[in-house]
Amino acid sequence: MTPVPSEPADETHRIAELEEQIDQLKEAVVSHAVVDQAIGMVVALGRVSPDEGWAILREVSQHTNIKLRRVAELIIIWGRMGEMPPEIRVELSDALERHGPTQIPGSAAE
Repeated sequence: MTPVPSEPADETHRIAELEEQIDQLKEAVVSHAVVDQAIGMVVALGRVSPDEGWAILREVSQHTNIKLRRVAELIIIWGRMGEMPPEIRVELSDALERHGPTQIPGSAAE
């Protein structure tokens, strides 16, 4: 028994579905890279671990009701241009204070 050839409309629909999946995967890769860059900035700024950097981004996102990727984008923009929306700045500062060291490593204790 030979397989029944697919209808051209079925193939066109399947191609469209696959193209949509490819676009979604590309967007996910870009989004992941943006979030990773922002985590790196938070890690350097706050002297925290990458896991804590992730938690800080997540907290800022939750407390400001702004999508995590957008928070990450705003932090990257801040790193380049020095500009950050006030609500992000306040929440980032608060989150860094909760997660970061209370003293700069190597400084003398008071």
